[in-house]
Amino acid sequence: MPIVQDHHQSQPYPKLHHVVLDTTFCGVDHPASTPDAPIHQYLGIKYGAIPARFRQSKLFNSYPAITDASKHGPVCPQSQEGKVTEEMLFGLNHVDIPPQNHKQDEFECLNLNITCPAGLTVHSRLPVMVWIHGGGDRGSGSSWIYDGGSIVRKSMEFGKPIILVSLNFRIGLLGFACSPAIREDNVTNGDDGCGNYGLRDQRKALEWIHYYIQGFGGDPENVTLFGESSGAMDIVYQLLSAANETRPMFARAIIQSAIIESYLPDVASAGWHLSRIMSALHVSTVDELRAVDVKKLTDMRSMHRAIDDEEFFRKDWKEYFNHEATPSRPRSEKENTLLKGVVSHRRSSRSRSRLRELHSSSRPPASSAPKLQHLNNLQPLIIGDCCSDSLLWSGSISTWSGPAVVRRLKACTQSLNKANNVLRAFEISSCTPDEELPDRLLELVNDARVAWPTEVIARNAKRERGGRNVWRYVFDQEGPSRGVPHHAADLIYLFDNVPLPDIKSTSDSPVEEVYFDGSYDDVDDDDIEIERRPWEYTEEEEWETYIVDQFSYMRVKDTIQEKWIAFAYGESPWHEDKVFVFGPEGETGERSKSIFEGRRRRQLWKEIFEPLGMQLVQKVGVELSRGP
Repeated sequence: MPIVQDHHQSQPYPKLHHVVLDTTFCGVDHPASTPDAPIHQYLGIKYGAIPARFRQSKLFNSYPAITDASKHGPVCPQSQEGKVTEEMLFGLNHVDIPPQNHKQDEFECLNLNITCPAGLTVHSRLPVMVWIHGGGDRGSGSSWIYDGGSIVRKSMEFGKPIILVSLNFRIGLLGFACSPAIREDNVTNGDDGCGNYGLRDQRKALEWIHYYIQGFGGDPENVTLFGESSGAMDIVYQLLSAANETRPMFARAIIQSAIIESYLPDVASAGWHLSRIMSALHVSTVDELRAVDVKKLTDMRSMHRAIDDEEFFRKDWKEYFNHEATPSRPRSEKENTLLKGVVSHRRSSRSRSRLRELHSSSRPPASSAPKLQHLNNLQPLIIGDCCSDSLLWSGSISTWSGPAVVRRLKACTQSLNKANNVLRAFEISSCTPDEELPDRLLELVNDARVAWPTEVIARNAKRERGGRNVWRYVFDQEGPSRGVPHHAADLIYLFDNVPLPDIKSTSDSPVEEVYFDGSYDDVDDDDIEIERRPWEYTEEEEWETYIVDQFSYMRVKDTIQEKWIAFAYGESPWHEDKVFVFGPEGETGERSKSIFEGRRRRQLWKEIFEPLGMQLVQKVGVELSRGP
């Protein structure tokens, strides 16, 4: 059921005294709480300070004696123009969307929200799941969609309680503007790198969690990152960061429908783009750009979410996006011998004494970098996509005509032969009927921007990990309102907060199903098909098809929540040589790799995309997704 937050509840608030931070956080009882599963939330906790626009953030750890954590903090300023709304994304009515009006503040937007079981102590050491929100240059971790109440409640019912943390960080130009002049300014002020402020904000939040989450009952050495869309891509960037090689801050990651950006501009290229924006704003220096009203700045669309500044990323990061990539260096036997689904966190006597010192101290270290037992930086991964992620761009894609698509593809590829190969593969031509063209373009864009790059990343990650510790899934379950497995449909089931349409109970109108060995989970044979029939009525009644019935919704919701939670506990979510499927029509379970071949166009990718290369394929996908 959807959870609508009401943070104006009466006293007493849950109170948590944090010894290390020397403050008492006053939070809220979560509406999802039950007598058997009480849940607390601590909202809007500041984790970073921003010294100036286009400067790297600093760890924040100075709080008053009493800290109000009963309401969400400010979010990063952003434009609402052209925003993909919840109504559009999930097929909702405006009246079904819980009202939220977060304050926007450029310098106070670095805050996080903690949802946890009540009654925890520093000795509880529960696994921590950290959500990285998507949305590109819009969105926030405080959105009602990402409220952690349902997942935390499920974890308690499942017997594997977790703590869920969601983040706010800088986005758009505020998070990623870069130029040679800004780099020079950053160096003068002692900052590392240029641009990537949003990515470094995420890293700063992970540092805060490492230092202070134990005071909330979490385990700082058992952190799982998970995210969707551009947030999932941010997790890929964190995995490929230089800092992750030397001081890993998380143990594993879940990558959901990442909007892949394999080509990143260098500082000079980013500076050229920024110069055009500065010209439109009639400014010429960094100081003048800093003085521009923030609304004018956010109205300027940012073309990039990450910069190759030769500081943030590890040296071989580009190999992750090369379909012919091989490991850049041999891995030792120790590196390849990982426990299934978990990095082995062996605490030395030094690290244990350091933790005791931290939690007995009246104040935390003021400015030193975190000193922790290094985790293996080859974190285990769950990675997958939705089969219709490209519906995110359906509006602009629908404006294409056949002849315009043909011209654009020829321009992108600079080759008649290459363009024709792509066009033939997806049955597109100048004569394609207008009513058929959008569906074929959606398939092309989906494969070029999400599905094939996801497969390439999964393959290279597994190769680098010695053939282990990468779990693949496909999410083909329909969204309850839109009736297709659209982009972010998995979030409806994972967070269980989106208002659902009236769905028929299976007790009212049973669905006929064919099971094998009593469970979908036992089905592995390539030729087995799951038959599910629509709702059937008597002769006097018309046929009526419900998009998602109650059984299907609950089955997929419970399964994805349980699999993600088990992974956070370091368990293998399913057999590594299998692919896990969610949907369609409520189907869940492990399937053979040959079943996966039928779920995605892998043979087409090999024959058509691989000869073109990742950069060109993505260029085609981006161009088509933007419309003519």
